[in-house]
Amino acid sequence: MAAGNTIKIEQTQKMMITPGLRQAIMVLQQSMMDLNGYLEQQLQENPMLELEEEGDRQEVGRLFPETGLEENELRFDPEWQDYFHDSSDLGFLKPEKETGHENSNYENYIRQEYSLAEFLCDQLNLVIDNARQRLIGRYLIGNIDENGYLQVSVEEVAASLEVTRREVEETLKIIQGLEPAGIGARDLQECLLIQVNQLNIKDELLENVIRRYLPELAKGKLSLIAHKLGVDFEDIQDAARFIKTLEPRPGCNYSSGNCVKYIVPDVIVEKAGQYYTITVNDPINIKINTYYSAMLEKEADSKIRHFLGVKLNAAAWLIKSVEQRRITLYKITNCLVALQQDFLKYGYEHLKPLNLKQVAKIVGLHESTVSRATSNKYVQTPRGMLPMRSFFSAGLSSGSDRETSAAAVKESLRKIIAQENPIRTLSDQEVADKFAERGIRISRRTIAKYRSEIGIPPARQRIRY
Repeated sequence: MAAGNTIKIEQTQKMMITPGLRQAIMVLQQSMMDLNGYLEQQLQENPMLELEEEGDRQEVGRLFPETGLEENELRFDPEWQDYFHDSSDLGFLKPEKETGHENSNYENYIRQEYSLAEFLCDQLNLVIDNARQRLIGRYLIGNIDENGYLQVSVEEVAASLEVTRREVEETLKIIQGLEPAGIGARDLQECLLIQVNQLNIKDELLENVIRRYLPELAKGKLSLIAHKLGVDFEDIQDAARFIKTLEPRPGCNYSSGNCVKYIVPDVIVEKAGQYYTITVNDPINIKINTYYSAMLEKEADSKIRHFLGVKLNAAAWLIKSVEQRRITLYKITNCLVALQQDFLKYGYEHLKPLNLKQVAKIVGLHESTVSRATSNKYVQTPRGMLPMRSFFSAGLSSGSDRETSAAAVKESLRKIIAQENPIRTLSDQEVADKFAERGIRISRRTIAKYRSEIGIPPARQRIRY
């Protein structure tokens, strides 16, 4: 067969992500705060959208009658009309908005946090009246991290401000005498020694342990420290007990300036007798602007009509995407509450194994849709504010026909460790044996893995004398 170029027609099917579908996916995976910000931006950009005030009623009618225009003059998809014929509302009416002073909850207001830098600068202004030294002090305070540790060397400060090393050291010593105790240290040893000095404690053994044996102390090797220092074991116990009363991160009790103020739940689950009620926390209400929709019907200029038609189509798709998000969140939450009622009643120890695929099969959605709908979402429940993903947990075979969720095992592990004897702590194998007594077979390695994930140190480091 001779080689050459040919032209042929071939019909194929493939998935295409349209702009409307891409917008619906984005709206679905956004949290309540992000969605409100996005809708406010769309209100500014799209004249066909307006904020729906209380008491507004959406008029349903013929918004775009036949105009006689040619098909190429209006190249937009008129599927926005389907929105006005879709009255699905999950079978209940929206509750009326509360008005008056009863809705003025103090938790809705944001207060300004007092940062560590502000607190230190206020103290610095009281103890230093020299402008040059104040400049050095503010520079040092500006380089103290959120834990209270200085992140620059004395040499770097002296070179940057063109001052002497002695001036920087004198100013740093003043800052280290401020509150909270231990502030401005360059490492943990210096932080603890500053706190000991401020308490006017003169103990050579204590200072020696802090300077030379903190790593061994953290690992619980008290006998080794006592042997190296040539002192009694009880003396090292007393020193270790006192060191644990000191603050290793003196700046952690102050605001870092970028902390999260509050979380707005996407779904609210409330207990009503023996049942649970589910309310999707809707974002700001938007609707089609009646003025511009009427202009679209009367406008004679084809370019203006085309612009308004495109905007109307985009506005209707956005409204429908928000509505579809609400329906999807309701379906998924309803499924989660039905499957995890024991978790809502009794806590994490009764959380059942559950994954995205199981929920997707029950609600009739794709697994990726369930994943997007549950990411970055929070549910307000009788047990508090919970991430929606906390209803899911991997299954762990317990040696019988039933499975135990990993979250339930971690919660039980916390309680077992909390009830142990602080002088005779439980090893990972002993914890695994306690689970075996409950009919849950878990290996020692799995216990060590879960213990590390929830931030529980090994048995030697948990000893309290």
